[in-house]
Amino acid sequence: MASALPEPGPRWRSAEFLRSLTAVSPATLTAYDRDLRQFVDWIGRMGVETPEAVTRLQLRRHLGHLTIRNYAKRTIARRASTLRRYFGWLLRANVIATDPSAGLSAPRGDGRLPRVLRRDELEQILGTDVVPGPTDLRDSVVTELLYGSGLRVAELCGISPGEVDLQAGTVDVLGKGSKYRRLPLSEPCSQVLDAWLHGGRAAFVADVCRADHEPGALLLNRRGNRLGPRDARRILDARSSEPTHPHALRHTFATHLLDGGADLRTVQELLGHADLGTTQLYTHVSRERLRKVYEQSHPRA
Repeated sequence: MASALPEPGPRWRSAEFLRSLTAVSPATLTAYDRDLRQFVDWIGRMGVETPEAVTRLQLRRHLGHLTIRNYAKRTIARRASTLRRYFGWLLRANVIATDPSAGLSAPRGDGRLPRVLRRDELEQILGTDVVPGPTDLRDSVVTELLYGSGLRVAELCGISPGEVDLQAGTVDVLGKGSKYRRLPLSEPCSQVLDAWLHGGRAAFVADVCRADHEPGALLLNRRGNRLGPRDARRILDARSSEPTHPHALRHTFATHLLDGGADLRTVQELLGHADLGTTQLYTHVSRERLRKVYEQSHPRA
């Protein structure tokens, strides 16, 4: 959780707050840490040195400051969420008598729809014409799991070999909130996983890894460590003609399911969304795609 800003002083109890967050991902924890460091640095320049002295007006001014600095609406919304959670924890810990963040609002997200990959982009990334050496086989497992099962990249990187059941055609993944869910494997994904688990992974360790490997990881990088999100991003960039985020494959997975007639609740279960409203975003994506097809195809469009 390294940051260019110093850690807040002990009276802010930020380290204790962060340790209390046991059900969040490492990326979320890093974001909370960064948000708090920036807030404490900002309000310290206003002459405020303790959380007890923070007022609701100062919190609103902090969000306004971010708006003036042209921070993205999503970032400001996350910062407001961090502050609400932090001051709520301080209230429960009896550090403050009243919560200045109660009801603190932030601008809504910018409403951008997730990008859905074109068919030619998807085929290029999935590498259907790639001759599978050990590295290419590993990369195919990455892309097939991201698209075929709709995994988050952190879920992909966290899989262990024992969580793959080729006979049942399923994979168990640890999602947000430390909740496991069992997902089906596509037929192409089952095939590359079978090849990876029965010879490919061992060949990768022998031919590619530069050091001892981590035995509990399904996917490895060249250093023998568990594959990380940056490694996955590099794999996609190497296979794509333009920069592609791993989440684009998850977006494409969900949109293709809805386009194919899947109901929203099923897609919610597959994606591991706690809130159905998050999944409903993909209905807008599908409607937009249908609109484009209509405009391109109907003579009166």
